[in-house]
Amino acid sequence: MAHVALFHSVFGLRSVEHAAADRLRAAGHEVVTPDLYAGETAATIDHGFVLMNRIGWDVIMERARDALGRLPAETVLSGFSMGAGVVGALLADRRGTAGVLLLHGIAEIPASVRAGLPVHLHVADPDAFAPPTAVAAWEKASTAAGAAVQVFTYPGVGHFYTDADLCDHDEDAAGLTWQRSVSFLSRL
Repeated sequence: MAHVALFHSVFGLRSVEHAAADRLRAAGHEVVTPDLYAGETAATIDHGFVLMNRIGWDVIMERARDALGRLPAETVLSGFSMGAGVVGALLADRRGTAGVLLLHGIAEIPASVRAGLPVHLHVADPDAFAPPTAVAAWEKASTAAGAAVQVFTYPGVGHFYTDADLCDHDEDAAGLTWQRSVSFLSRL
C-alpha cells in the first residue's frame, strides 16, 4: 500500500481528482487530494489560469506543503497537469518520496533527487503543454539526475484525456493510464 498525495489541475479540485483517488483507494492505497484553491473551481482552462494567478503560486505551494505536513515522508507525489508542477516544486524537499506519478504534465526533477526514484509520466502525444521535444528533454534531464523514469505517451488524444467531463476525454487511453498507474503504485 502506498500513501499518495494527488494534486489537482489548474481547473481546481473536481470530480476527476476525486474519481482518481477513489480508483487508487480501491486498489488499496491511502490517497489525499489537497484543495489548493480552497474550494474554487474553473469551468474553462482560461478561467483556471485566472484562478491560479489570482490565488498566487506562493499560496498554492503553501497549501501543498501544509497538506504534506501530515503525511509520511515516503508519500508518493502525484499531480494532474498544473499539479505536476506542484510535485516538481515539492520534490527537492521530499527526499524520502517513494515515487512520482505525473499525469498530463512534466515536472522539474531536481538534481538532488534520490538515486533510482521511480517516476511515471503519462501525457498526450502531441500535447501543447508538454510537447514531444520538451518531454524528450525532460526525460533526458530526469534520468541524468538519477530518477528511474518511464514515459507513456498516448497518441491522438487531448491534453486532459483522463477527465470524462472534458472534450479531451479518451476512454481507452484513460483506462490504460489508470491500469499502468495502479501497477506502478503496487510496486512501490
